[in-house]
Amino acid sequence: MTSKDGIWQHQEFRLYLGSTAFSGIAFAMQQLLISWILIGILELPATQVGVIQATVGIPGLFVMLLGGARADDHDPRSLLIVVYSYAPLLPLFLIIIINLDQLTIWSVLLWGLGMSFCVSYSSPAQQAILNRIAKSDVQIAVSAATAIAFMVQMLGLGVAGTMDELGLIPVLSFQAVCVALGAFAIRRLNPQPPTYTNTESALSSIVAGLKAIYQQKVIMQTLLINFVSSIFNAGAFMTVFPFIVKRIYEGDALLLSFLMIVFYGGATASNFIMMRVMPLARPGRIFLIMQLSRMLILGIMWIQPEFWIFALAAIAWGLNMGVTTTLARTIVQESASEEYRARIMSVYSLGFIGSAPIGALILGWIIEAFGTLNGFIPSMMTSVIVFFYGVLFTGVYKYRSPT
Repeated sequence: MTSKDGIWQHQEFRLYLGSTAFSGIAFAMQQLLISWILIGILELPATQVGVIQATVGIPGLFVMLLGGARADDHDPRSLLIVVYSYAPLLPLFLIIIINLDQLTIWSVLLWGLGMSFCVSYSSPAQQAILNRIAKSDVQIAVSAATAIAFMVQMLGLGVAGTMDELGLIPVLSFQAVCVALGAFAIRRLNPQPPTYTNTESALSSIVAGLKAIYQQKVIMQTLLINFVSSIFNAGAFMTVFPFIVKRIYEGDALLLSFLMIVFYGGATASNFIMMRVMPLARPGRIFLIMQLSRMLILGIMWIQPEFWIFALAAIAWGLNMGVTTTLARTIVQESASEEYRARIMSVYSLGFIGSAPIGALILGWIIEAFGTLNGFIPSMMTSVIVFFYGVLFTGVYKYRSPT
C-alpha cells in the first residue's frame, strides 16, 4: 500500500473497517442510551447522573490497560472475537429487565458497566491491528478508520434517538444485533499473532508499557494534553450537552440525537478533508492550534444563542474534535514501537474514553451549583491552558512525522 487509493483496495483493511463499523454502531448507541435513560426516563438530577456515569466509566480505565497488555501478548483478533461474542448478552439482559418492569438505577448501572468493559477491553486490540494492516500508510489509515467510526456513530445515534418513539426494546435489540455482526466480521480477518513473546505477568506488562511511554517524551506529552483536554471536553459532551438540550432548548431524545449526529457529521467531514492532505509533516502544530480554537466555539454555545446557531456551533465543535482526535491518535500510533503499541494505545484510549466519566462527575456538580451553561467554562479554560503548555513546555508543537 503506497497510495491513498491503494489502502482502500486492500482486502484486510476493508474487513477491518467492516468489523469496527458494526461494533462502532452498537458502542455509539450506548453513549446516548445511558444518558437519556438516566436524564429523560429515570429523570435524575445532574449530580446523580454525573456520579453514575463516572461509576460506569472509571473501572474501564483499568480494564483498558489490561486490554492493551493482553493485545500485545496475544492475537488481538482472537481477543476481539471473544469480546464481541459476549457483548450482545448485555442489551438482551436489559430487555429482560424492561419486560419485567424492573428498570432501575441498579439495572442500568450493571448494563452500563458491562458495556464499558467491552468497549475498554476491545479498544487497544482494535487499534493495534490497524498498524499491522496499514504498514506505511498509518496517517491515512487512522484518518479513514476515524472517519468511518464517526459515520457509524451517526447511524447509531440516529437509531438510539428513536427510543422515545419506538421504545427501548427495539433499540436495544438493534444494538445486540450490531455487536453480533461485529463478531462475525472480525472472524474473517487473518490471524494476527504477536510479534514479540512476552512471559511477564499482566501487571509487569502494563508497567513496561508505561515505562515505554515515559521514555518517548512526545508520546507522553501528547497523551497528557489529550487526557486533560478530554476531561472537560468529552465530559462536557457526555453530561453538559444533554442537559442543555433538555433544560435550555426543551428537547427530547430525538433532538439530542440530531445534535449529536450533526456533531459527528462535522467530525466525519474533517477526517475526509484531512485524508486529502495527508500525510502531514507537522501534525502536532495543527493539534495544538485546534485545541485553542475550541474556546471560541464553546464560547458561542455558552452565551445561549438561537437554536440554529447552537446547532452550527455543534457542527464546528465536531469539526474541531475530529481533527484533534485523529491527530492525537496519529502522533501516538506512528511513534509507538511495535512491541509496546497496544499497551501505548490502551493509554491513549484511556485518556480519550476514560477521561469523560471523570469530567462527568465534576461537571455534573458544576451544572447544579452554577447553572447548566456554565458547565462549558472549564472546557474553555482548559483549551487555552493546554495550548500554551503544549507550545511552551513540550515537543508536540515541533513534532515531525516520521512518514
